[in-house]
Amino acid sequence: MTAAKSLARPRIHEDAERWLDREGGKLCAHGVPLEGIASAVGTPFYAYSAPALRARHAALTAAVGPLGVAVCFAVKACSNIHVLAELARLGCGMDIVSGGEMRRALAAGCPAGRIIFSGVGKTRAEIRAALEVGAHQINVESPAELEMVAEVARELGVQAPVALRVNPDVDAHTHAKITTGRKDSKFGIPSDQIPALYADAPPELRMVGLAVHIGSQILDLEPFRQAWSVLADLVRRLRAAGLRVDRLDLGGGLGIGADGGAGPDLAGYAAIIAQTVGGLDLALNVEPGRWLCARAGVMVTEVLYCKPGEDADVVVVDAAMNDLMRPALYDARHPIRTLHPPRLGTGSRPGRLVGPICESSDDFGVYDDLGQIIRGDLLAFGDAGAYGAAMSSTYNSRDLIPEVLIEEGQFRIIRHRAGIRDLLKLEQGGPWQRAG
Repeated sequence: MTAAKSLARPRIHEDAERWLDREGGKLCAHGVPLEGIASAVGTPFYAYSAPALRARHAALTAAVGPLGVAVCFAVKACSNIHVLAELARLGCGMDIVSGGEMRRALAAGCPAGRIIFSGVGKTRAEIRAALEVGAHQINVESPAELEMVAEVARELGVQAPVALRVNPDVDAHTHAKITTGRKDSKFGIPSDQIPALYADAPPELRMVGLAVHIGSQILDLEPFRQAWSVLADLVRRLRAAGLRVDRLDLGGGLGIGADGGAGPDLAGYAAIIAQTVGGLDLALNVEPGRWLCARAGVMVTEVLYCKPGEDADVVVVDAAMNDLMRPALYDARHPIRTLHPPRLGTGSRPGRLVGPICESSDDFGVYDDLGQIIRGDLLAFGDAGAYGAAMSSTYNSRDLIPEVLIEEGQFRIIRHRAGIRDLLKLEQGGPWQRAG
């Protein structure tokens, strides 16, 4: 969490996200056949590339590091502690939104001093735990939460490091369900309320700066410029009033291109940081989630059945919306590759991939470039390292599926399959009790 430096054109590292290759016709990850992993752990499963994760972190650090910008990973994107540990070893901080995520970050080896606690609904217990371990910063989202943090800090006899999350009323031009910076959003504090709240903060609070986060999967960089310009203006106003401002949390949201395409230019992203807040002598950080881990992960599934449809064949796979929620929740589309060489030819038709859950929303979309698909084929959903396993559930009493981590020539299970026997153990009834 270092102070920003003067503008320097960042050197962008080559992006090493193309970690899937065909060897002898089989789709492999760093020399490991994905079908071999499927045989070992069953389908569906998530697989992450440790080298790709490290390469993504290196590329972003190369872009923003010369400006003195620290990188904090949004834990909600992929919360497996082995993934977090890979990033923690690189010096990456963690942006958390719950007490559980804080425990995960600490278990992964991230020092408390590199943890930022965000989120609109922190409980008293969560705030207390964050202050007890010495979290770097608590991003406060309302006057009521500010009072709560002060109360807990008073009880503990400590001074809480607080940044106020600003709602800049900026539209991120992304999906409505992942847009968080408009004035009608539940997130943040309107910018015109910030100066009074900052100035009148009780002594139990150490006001360290401001924070903002305007949404997720942002492809147009202009909303970042607008939001960070609002922060810059607020910093100048606060300082003109004699108030100390040391830090800015610039949030996350940097998106990736659709269907494996290129996303926003990192050099342009860094340049906007420099142009808006780079000259204010502040400690800066960004909080990417999807950008760091989406392309470092795939979900592998097996084809169960195929049946003819009017415009496309219906391809039923053993993965479902409980395993990969984004298509049902956000209308997201993931690129798909076959683990076998594609069977291209006159007999192939578009395939509409669906899961086994008894809801029409359990639909991954229509794909016309997979060739002929038959029962038993294995398919890999790309860009699945973010908000895949982290959002999965056991809806329909389905398994919580495994996660594996891949290094050169080898893999390891980092989350074991949780089946119905494991789930039923959680439902052992306790004794009847009277309340009150």
